[in-house]
Amino acid sequence: MTTICPPRLETQSFTDPEAAWEQIALIYRRNCEFIRGHLAGLTRGEIPEGRVRACYPQVEVRSTSYSKHESTLPYGYLHTPGIYRTTVTAPDLFKTYFEEQFTVLLRNHGGTIDVGESDTPIPLHFALPAHEHVDGAALNALGIPLRDVFDAPDLANTDDEIANGTYVPPRGGPYPLSAFTAPRVDYSLFRLAHYTGTAAEHFQNFVIFTNYQFYIDEFCRVAKAWMAEGHQHYQRFIEPGNVFTDNALTGGAVTGSPPPRAPQMPAYHLVGDRGRGITMVNIGVGPANAKTITDHIAVLRPHAWIMLGHCAGLRNSQELGDYVLAHAYVREDHVLDADLPLTVPVPALAEVQVALEQAVEEITQTEGIETKKIMRTGTVATFDNRNWELRDQTEIVRQLSQSRAVALDMESATIAANGFRFRVPYGTLLCVSDKPLHGELKLPGMASDFYRTQVNRHLQIGLRAMEILRDQPAERLHSRKLRSFAETAFQ
Repeated sequence: MTTICPPRLETQSFTDPEAAWEQIALIYRRNCEFIRGHLAGLTRGEIPEGRVRACYPQVEVRSTSYSKHESTLPYGYLHTPGIYRTTVTAPDLFKTYFEEQFTVLLRNHGGTIDVGESDTPIPLHFALPAHEHVDGAALNALGIPLRDVFDAPDLANTDDEIANGTYVPPRGGPYPLSAFTAPRVDYSLFRLAHYTGTAAEHFQNFVIFTNYQFYIDEFCRVAKAWMAEGHQHYQRFIEPGNVFTDNALTGGAVTGSPPPRAPQMPAYHLVGDRGRGITMVNIGVGPANAKTITDHIAVLRPHAWIMLGHCAGLRNSQELGDYVLAHAYVREDHVLDADLPLTVPVPALAEVQVALEQAVEEITQTEGIETKKIMRTGTVATFDNRNWELRDQTEIVRQLSQSRAVALDMESATIAANGFRFRVPYGTLLCVSDKPLHGELKLPGMASDFYRTQVNRHLQIGLRAMEILRDQPAERLHSRKLRSFAETAFQ
């Protein structure tokens, strides 16, 4: 079958990061418009005389030396001489990110950023904006499968081999320049809108996950109060359905309508300059949700994510409402076993640990031994069985005791492990809501008092920790602990 393509553009070399981005944007927009144009023609009954195809932009850089760079950043380094290449997508969404990565590469290695067209087709589904309406009735009336005319998503281009460290490139390259290919990024961008009810462009670089709606309700209350007060750092607050509440300093307008049905994992965004605000996501209960949402948010390359939620306290010395700062994890969630073997340790990251501990001290106005009275640092066990209490306790209690676990939940280890896998700094601060090993459970009235008194303070600690991390230079926040032997150059 004949293939109909736009005229191929020659590869161009750049030493200006912004100019390189502009060429990426030109290729991407032209090729997506080419696909959309043929789709519009098809709805009018204009059947193409061949298969319609346009490809993603491609970025390539070269290294000719083993010389070491002087940057303290844990990224922006070409590990061995050769060609490095990646396909890219959504240039408007990633403009700041691309320009920052190009700047670091040029500073560390010199040379040029080469931008051209790849051989990876843009699937029809990913060439269409999320809000664009398609005349489905007209297409169905033609009786022609869309896959006969357009490229569909190819799962061979959307796996996580690079991030998992299982991809083996040919000697001399091309080596992967990024952990994610363009189709893999597009796949996650579309899933994010589906799961969270907000557009990917609203996600901020500092992400808080929670497993209870109480925290989201409090986040909304705080965010709207900050907007009404004219907060100096945050420009607007965005809720599912892309409902905007603007800062009072810019008029305080409220626009948009909530969705008719709540999304599966709703996201809320305090928007800061250059994406340096805070996003909060209610992931619900369980490691499957925790893996799903972090798989997709990872392509946005956030600077940090943390887990705030409730847990079972495992020590008799703990009280309901005490905090647990995780410094190790027992992984019994099983959802990542095929991607990250259990033999791989998930270390605590000092930068995030210090920020969380500092935030606890500031918000609770304690220090030293007084902080230790309300916060325990230790191992958190994550199980995939919510009703683990119903099993024979002998083996489970022995395992928890041997691991020195101080708390148990269903999400934290998954979020930390995916942070490790995707090179996103991570941390966990939990609040003890019950002590099942000691028969100490909340009664209904006790639960109401507990949530009312503890949620606000716990959330304030999380927000403060993110602000502490936000104010750190990138070379401190992005730990080299997360980089493998032959690491991709893009952060």
